Amino acid sequence: MDKTKIGIFGFGKTGKIVANEFLKDSLFSLRWVVRKSCEGRHKFASRLLGYPHKSGTIFSIDDINDEFFSERPVDAIVDFSDSKALHLYKRAAEMSIPIISAISKYEKEESDLLKLFSESTAVLYSPNITLGINVLMVAAQILQKIAPHADIEIVEEHFKGKKEVSGTAKKIANTLRLDLEKHVHSIRVGDIVGRHEIIFGLPNQTIRLSHESIGRSAFGEGAIFAVNFLREQRPGLYSMEAVIADMFRKNIPVC
Repeated sequence: MDKTKIGIFGFGKTGKIVANEFLKDSLFSLRWVVRKSCEGRHKFASRLLGYPHKSGTIFSIDDINDEFFSERPVDAIVDFSDSKALHLYKRAAEMSIPIISAISKYEKEESDLLKLFSESTAVLYSPNITLGINVLMVAAQILQKIAPHADIEIVEEHFKGKKEVSGTAKKIANTLRLDLEKHVHSIRVGDIVGRHEIIFGLPNQTIRLSHESIGRSAFGEGAIFAVNFLREQRPGLYSMEAVIADMFRKNIPVC
């Protein structure tokens, strides 16, 4: 069976771990990685990550042109870089190459461009692409419908250097129609990768839904799940949350 060919945008702390997850999986072939700087240019991601073989040629954003994607074809693009990177793979979208984006935030211009891409190819956009956090969000929506009068608070914990409220916490608040300033509480300590808890307060009980990322490999596992899902889909804009919700509906028996 042919391996699924992957191209990755972003080779920072998380991008390297995501690349490593694809390198470990025998069903995938990491063809190239695009990073901002020229550091390591034309070397191989696999070698930089400790593998003996050559896989994942590293390119700079300066190397990207209209011929890049036809000369180096892939079955899917995975983006863990920044919000501006999607301008670089417009041609890939026109070629109907599926796109997975895990960028935490897009401005309106980029959001509109992503929607435009979805007219030509399958696009999955989720700021937090881990499976667990999306199961958490679906479960929270179900619980909110069951107990619409519950008090709800969101607690998000991250490493000490993270300044803004997490994009995931913002999305949870938006999904549950909660005021961000009033209902989201941030904690910054140590090296916490990411923890989110949704607390439902009822008169005689408290229900807590929580998810913690133990390591950034969870993002790579989510990206692999997304690629496997997206390759079978028609052009359109998808989200991990919607995919998980659909799986809930299909797998919960109706009495």
